[in-house]
Amino acid sequence: MTGLIHIYCGEGKGKTTAALGLIVRASGAGYDVVIVQYFKSWDTSELRTLENFPNVTIVRGELPHAFTWELTDKSQHGIIEVHNEMFRKAVASVKPDKPTLLVMDEMIGATSYSYIDSDMVLDYLKNKPDNVEVIMTGRNPLPEFVDIADYVSDIHKIKHPFDRGILARKGIEY
Repeated sequence: MTGLIHIYCGEGKGKTTAALGLIVRASGAGYDVVIVQYFKSWDTSELRTLENFPNVTIVRGELPHAFTWELTDKSQHGIIEVHNEMFRKAVASVKPDKPTLLVMDEMIGATSYSYIDSDMVLDYLKNKPDNVEVIMTGRNPLPEFVDIADYVSDIHKIKHPFDRGILARKGIEY
């Protein structure tokens, strides 16, 4: 197996949703699936379903519930430590020689805002085992991540209900 690297990026809705579709497909094909969610520590509806899949591992961390511009320097440093540890834990859970889908949800934002050691992530991607297919989601990927990726899908926003004041809805956006 030759594992490839996917980036789902852009301002539009659907990056995580696209990753979830591939999670279902890969899981159904017998892959192990490892999902690590950066910036997300709240309950999301998809996790309740995925927790019941026998070949799915979910890696999350305790993070502050605040926008990045509201965080103190101490909180920001804590997020970096949590994100780095989540990455190490996710990579360590990949079994050698077993087809694996590694989904790093919001990794693009974590790297572009320096909330994770992007050199560590890039080094892994350059040297990852062949049995690992990788998905990274988020906005504004760093050029070095675009360069190393095999698929890059940019999801454009034309309209979004948030622009009219409609907040995220359970079962649709989370």
